[in-house]
Amino acid sequence: MSFLTLVGPPAPGQCEHMTTTQNPANGPNMAGYEWSAVHDAPERELFPGIRLRPLWTGHGGAKAHVLEMDPGTCWEGQDVHEPGPEEVFVVSGTFNDGARDYPAGSFIHAPAGSWHVPQTETGCTLFVFYPEG
Repeated sequence: MSFLTLVGPPAPGQCEHMTTTQNPANGPNMAGYEWSAVHDAPERELFPGIRLRPLWTGHGGAKAHVLEMDPGTCWEGQDVHEPGPEEVFVVSGTFNDGARDYPAGSFIHAPAGSWHVPQTETGCTLFVFYPEG
């Protein structure tokens, strides 16, 4: 299943000025189309130097967060992925799961039931998605 389709650059003259969508009923004004900004999201400190910013909660428990980790921080104990998987995109810095480093631009899929010990030497910002809560 594809969530993103890349169609290449627009044809010459196609984006000369901003316009609304051709069918506003299913575009950005459609019911359920939501957005949020990290700087507006409430900040909750999980452990010293590790902050969670919830961005979105959907049906069935799906959640999207930004996790900010200061340099030299480490999760206290194991982070177990239950009831479902965890998807992580490293936005900036270098994230370590207790086994290896993941530089900015890395994607990690941690299946349900797996665990890791989040940590960072350099500090990092992560986009974290829980498709099943």
